[in-house]
Amino acid sequence: MKKIVTSTLVLISLFAFAQQKTKIETKSFSTKGKIVMVYTTAENSDLRISNTDNLKFFELKQPNERQISVFVNPQKTFQTFLGIGGAITDASAEVFAKLTLDKQQELLNAYYSKDKGIGYSLMRTNIHSCDFSSGSYTYIKEGDKALNTFNIDHDRQFRIPMIKKAIAVAGGKITLFVSPWSPPAFMKSNKKMLQGGTLLAEFYQPWAKYYTKFIKAYEKEGIPIWGISIENEPMATQKWESCVYTAEEERDFLKNHLGPVMKKAGYGNKKIIVWDHNRDLMDQRANVIFSDPEAAKYAWGMGFHWYETWAGGEPMFDNVGKVHEAFPTKNLMFTEGCVEKFDASKFQLWANGERYGTSMIHDFNNGTVGWTDWNILLDQNGGPNHVGNFCFAPIHADTRTNELIYTPSYYYIGHFSKFIHPNAKRVSTTVSRSSLISTSFINSNGKMVTVVMNQSKEKVIYNLCVGTQATEISILPNAIQTLVY
Repeated sequence: MKKIVTSTLVLISLFAFAQQKTKIETKSFSTKGKIVMVYTTAENSDLRISNTDNLKFFELKQPNERQISVFVNPQKTFQTFLGIGGAITDASAEVFAKLTLDKQQELLNAYYSKDKGIGYSLMRTNIHSCDFSSGSYTYIKEGDKALNTFNIDHDRQFRIPMIKKAIAVAGGKITLFVSPWSPPAFMKSNKKMLQGGTLLAEFYQPWAKYYTKFIKAYEKEGIPIWGISIENEPMATQKWESCVYTAEEERDFLKNHLGPVMKKAGYGNKKIIVWDHNRDLMDQRANVIFSDPEAAKYAWGMGFHWYETWAGGEPMFDNVGKVHEAFPTKNLMFTEGCVEKFDASKFQLWANGERYGTSMIHDFNNGTVGWTDWNILLDQNGGPNHVGNFCFAPIHADTRTNELIYTPSYYYIGHFSKFIHPNAKRVSTTVSRSSLISTSFINSNGKMVTVVMNQSKEKVIYNLCVGTQATEISILPNAIQTLVY
């Protein structure tokens, strides 16, 4: 009997300790003694992620309806943050190689340094050529179904060196995922890498093995691959590298070929991203793939882009939330976006930056865990691009003058990437006026980060409210602020 009592006491003690530990780990956020550091970027000013205020909280039990407020509720948390970053394409790497060493270092610091730059932690790159390459190429000889000629020598000239340097500046760690734009021509129905076509059934298996060959080759170079997407924009017939998959074709390729091949090769831990296309059709693609248990077990989640506005209309942010609501165990990641139709007279067009801020806030508030921009660097012509699809990047290099051109997009992205760290949790945030939009994350170190964007052409004075504590903040017209507290 004594032994039983002793054992019971030990169990009770262990349970009490576990409960105490849980309480410590889930300690509620408090504003007590906190200073709100305000960082601002604003149109028609010199403010670029500039510390514009350091404020204290005061008691405000009930804001009135005339006061504009941003309400943050630390008791309600949502998805875990993966990171923010951009793509190192062939184009980015080729332009980078033309810069002097000091400018190369400036660019790497600007993106990947947490102190000197905006602290990117995500990266995407292409599996052989895409439109932002100087020409079409693959890693095998045409017709090599057995993949015996596979090698990545092409990438060793520009892309691999730049990726390695970026990883080093990022502290030796980056979350890198890779995407193909098209299988080799001989594997496709149209016998071309360009202009769409489909993957022929007889090449499903060798094409699946191609991904594993790429992962093995890059990791041998010391570049860890976190994950892959199945196909860039699988519903678009483009004039550049492209390949069309219906939802059923992508599902079947994943469950019968790519998923099993990755697992057999020892890459079952690599994340597989489906769709990797616009918000418009993402719900239908999710329904087909995620509703099939045999396909869904291989899918980490869904990637999406922002180009659904090509047909007119507004960005379809709600579709992201609907997929998250329907399939809450699947992750959502923004995998590509850029400002299209390059025009050198619009390098400093403020609306380009605002497009980024608007998308990032809405995408995060709809459950997105990571956000990846397109090319991190392009030249003064918005390229190189072998089919003339010239676009904007957050930073451009004028290769004639060795000058780096920072656009508003760079600073808008930085308001998130510099302050929100991987493993942060999104926190419930709402606003009382449509002139403002906002999102919040709490970092692992306990620091709260709230991003507020003023969409209006008027200066706005608002309260940041956390429970019954508040602080009053002024935001300039067409501005974005990050509040750290």
